[in-house]
Amino acid sequence: MSDKTRRVLATQVRYLPAHILLILGGLVMLFPFVWQILMSLSTNAEIQSVPPQLIPEQFMWSNYTDVFAKIPFLSQFGTSVLITVVRTVGQVVLCSLAGYAFARMRFRGRNLLFGLLLAILMIPGQAYLIPQYQIIKSLNLLETWGGVVLPGIFSAFGTFLMRQAFLSMPKELEEAARLDGCNPWQTFWRVMLPLAKPSLSAVAIVTVLWSWNDLLWPLIITSREDNMPLSVGIATLAGQYSSDWAIMMAASVMAMAPIFVLFFSMQKRVIEGLAASGVKG
Repeated sequence: MSDKTRRVLATQVRYLPAHILLILGGLVMLFPFVWQILMSLSTNAEIQSVPPQLIPEQFMWSNYTDVFAKIPFLSQFGTSVLITVVRTVGQVVLCSLAGYAFARMRFRGRNLLFGLLLAILMIPGQAYLIPQYQIIKSLNLLETWGGVVLPGIFSAFGTFLMRQAFLSMPKELEEAARLDGCNPWQTFWRVMLPLAKPSLSAVAIVTVLWSWNDLLWPLIITSREDNMPLSVGIATLAGQYSSDWAIMMAASVMAMAPIFVLFFSMQKRVIEGLAASGVKG
């Protein structure tokens, strides 16, 4: 065996424990998803058995068809898509505008306003529930998708993320744009915003994940099945005295599938956007 081969084998053996840990970590992360899928194909008796029965004796594919009989799945799925799209578009537009203003424009009280914006991140969202409910009620938006969307159409975290992204860009870009005759809006739209695409993607994907999984606020605003998003519809399958866990797991798998695919196909852009926005404080 040559010296080069020995060195290669020694290097591989040195990093073997790290590879094993990565594989084990991946298996641990995947286990809850695999268990959820197996429970969606089981009976309630198998799910509640002690000790737990991991592999069902017979795969109950009928659980997936029974979901459509228990809840208006397609209607609630459409409501969730509508709410998610409107919230995502609203946050991308408003957070990019606000982030650019805080990063590049000079106006009186800018630092104070930004400090108040950061203070929002320090207060738990549950503290806003009663005032938000009163505002939505006064606007006659109860039992509507607009009432669900309105409080989440702007994000302090998204604004902070976009501000950091714009701060990390060199000032020479704006100076060159002004020399070419661009006004502030043209500088933002044609020069700065295209360069902030990684951060925009991060804001959009984080908003999609948060909006799709949002439960507490839609649960307070909506009470009729036809107006509920999918997260609330699935929660209604849990009864006070008994719950149909198999149907609930099947509905959760179908609701999770599109977001699962979206996140894993776009996770590189999320990481790039978060990394790019943290270059300069």
